[in-house]
Amino acid sequence: MGTILKVMLIILIVLAVLLVVLYFLGRKAQNKQAAQKQQMDAMAQNVTMLIIDKKKMKLKEAGLPAMVLEQTPRLMRNTKLPIVKAKVGPKVASFICDSAIFDSIPVKKEVKAVISGLYITSVRGIRGPLEKPSKKPGLLAKLRRKADAAQAELNAAQPKKSKKK
Repeated sequence: MGTILKVMLIILIVLAVLLVVLYFLGRKAQNKQAAQKQQMDAMAQNVTMLIIDKKKMKLKEAGLPAMVLEQTPRLMRNTKLPIVKAKVGPKVASFICDSAIFDSIPVKKEVKAVISGLYITSVRGIRGPLEKPSKKPGLLAKLRRKADAAQAELNAAQPKKSKKK
């Protein structure tokens, strides 16, 4: 009984230390993210652009400048990022897009975008609001629809009983 208590106590101490370390790492990352957002907001500029194409692709395949590839961490180079190819003025350029607005960017249309370097932070339409992308139905919605269809088919297949008086 004593050894089980010691093992549980050690596990509890390790978990407590782990939680404290994660708390401080999370606060540090949150402060760093806030500083980066403040810096991006300071560099933001409004630009009119014609969206040519948008894809999720690896950073190496995106056609971004070599300096961008050198500055990114090694682990980040192989992850897929939302990339937007757009014509800004006479030049065609590739931009990294915020994943929250990636679905709302229309292809082959002109938009006003707020960019910070090569990063698109927000987009709005020039001629009216942008179309909202239709949200895919979730798993439960699909199952409910199938169950309703099966129930309707079952009800149609059963012969109706007539009441006799």
